[in-house]
Amino acid sequence: MKVFKGLMMVGMGLVLLLIGEPVQAQSPTSQNPSVWGDSGMKMDTIFSVLPIREDDKLYQIAIWRRIDLREKFNLPFYGTGGLKLGGIMRNILKAVEDNELTPFADEDFTRQMSITDFQKNFWINEIGDSIFVRDLYYVDFKEDFLFDRNRSETKFDIKYIILTMPSETNSNAGERTIGYFRYKDFYEHFKDHPEAKWINFQNPSKNIPYNQAFDLRLFRSVIRKYTNPDNALIADMVDNSDPNARMLAYLKSLEFEYKLLEWENDLWEW
Repeated sequence: MKVFKGLMMVGMGLVLLLIGEPVQAQSPTSQNPSVWGDSGMKMDTIFSVLPIREDDKLYQIAIWRRIDLREKFNLPFYGTGGLKLGGIMRNILKAVEDNELTPFADEDFTRQMSITDFQKNFWINEIGDSIFVRDLYYVDFKEDFLFDRNRSETKFDIKYIILTMPSETNSNAGERTIGYFRYKDFYEHFKDHPEAKWINFQNPSKNIPYNQAFDLRLFRSVIRKYTNPDNALIADMVDNSDPNARMLAYLKSLEFEYKLLEWENDLWEW
């Protein structure tokens, strides 16, 4: 059995080398939040909701995704009616205003935002005009795609959520970050507040809390960035002078998505 396990580990290493992706060690995460768990092994207990030990992460790459709430598949998060008052954006705002969810101003989570500052970021655009919650439809998040050698399975380990004001809503002055949230804080809050729901329009009796919807990955998202030497967005990896630059970026995003699927498929074919 020990010989078999040893061969499996060697084989895994060969697969990683053959597909051409860099093997990245995590130390222990991009925010370095890990602490010693009950087992005496380090694990992320600040951002992650998955009990994965750092030493069990045989492969890992960071991915930044965007959920566009206007897409048909994502409408259950957007809310109902013309104003979309019952959607995920409004429920996150309520959680902040009730002092039950803490927003941060930076992705390093070193600057905590006041409720007033968050409200200003949420409701006021670049030129000082008030906006409607329906005009906030980008939910971004950062996650790690990893292989847990202890459980022999791949996982998407979400780390944090970003609310982003679209450029069109921001008076065409470019996108603006409204606030960052630790995913674990988001998850635990909506686990305790099941009245905020992902809406099943086909069968309202099967509405589920946001934490369950994220567990089941009941959203469609587009990859905007992945770990790369230049820390560049996918949109910056294409020729922006091309009239079809946005489409090229989208196709490049799909290409990387398929590469992740191919990686997992090749892993089990070996």
